[in-house]
Amino acid sequence: MIGKVEKYYHEKIESEGSMLFSLVDPDKFSFDKGAKLAKACYENGADAILVGGSIGAQGEVLDETVKQIKESVSVPVVLFPGNISGISGKADAIYFMQLLNSRDIYWLSTAAIQGAPVIKRLGLEAIPTTYLVFEPGRLVGWIGNVNLIPEDRPDIAAACALAGRFSGSRVLIAERGSGAAEPLSAAVIGALSKACGEEVFLFDAGGVRTAEQASAIITAGADGIQVGTVFEEGDVALKTKTLAKAVKEAGKKKV
Repeated sequence: MIGKVEKYYHEKIESEGSMLFSLVDPDKFSFDKGAKLAKACYENGADAILVGGSIGAQGEVLDETVKQIKESVSVPVVLFPGNISGISGKADAIYFMQLLNSRDIYWLSTAAIQGAPVIKRLGLEAIPTTYLVFEPGRLVGWIGNVNLIPEDRPDIAAACALAGRFSGSRVLIAERGSGAAEPLSAAVIGALSKACGEEVFLFDAGGVRTAEQASAIITAGADGIQVGTVFEEGDVALKTKTLAKAVKEAGKKKV
């Protein structure tokens, strides 16, 4: 049985073909700054707000940032945790993630085992999620001790996506790393999309900065795009509006 937030994802993608996610990292945008960023994204087309980061997104900083964001937007606020410290009972849901191509057993299972009882106790909606990190990986690749997937090997990407799908994930996040110079290629997105089928939502993360890139990712088969670093580089409202328009226009062609 799927929860309220996951049902919202289904409804959005069925009606509009795609989604735009805005990521707020409390280590960079905490408290009122994070809330203002989230509000600007929400008012200009973001379908959901993600909160999380690889370093520093925890404790009081995380709780208060999520609380203020919740007071500023009317879309789901979903945790994108960098570790078990990235859990907050103030959010609407959490990606219950397995970093599938990590070399470290901690990221493959131990963190999930430690976090599961906390999530249950808080009553958070948990969305089973496979997390794949591609070259160059950047900070998340280093933190997660990842065996990076080569960007020019869509066959390896597809095999990983199938493993996530057969393991019961309902979301797959394909990540190049925050601040990556370019997004994943259409060939890799296409291979991931085919492997995910209709059972798993495919969300792309890392490297998208332009409307053209966003449109190409959705056209190639992604169900949504997650953006964060782009908001550090200029007018948040304008960038969100531009990306949201591109994502929605490409999505409508798939409905």
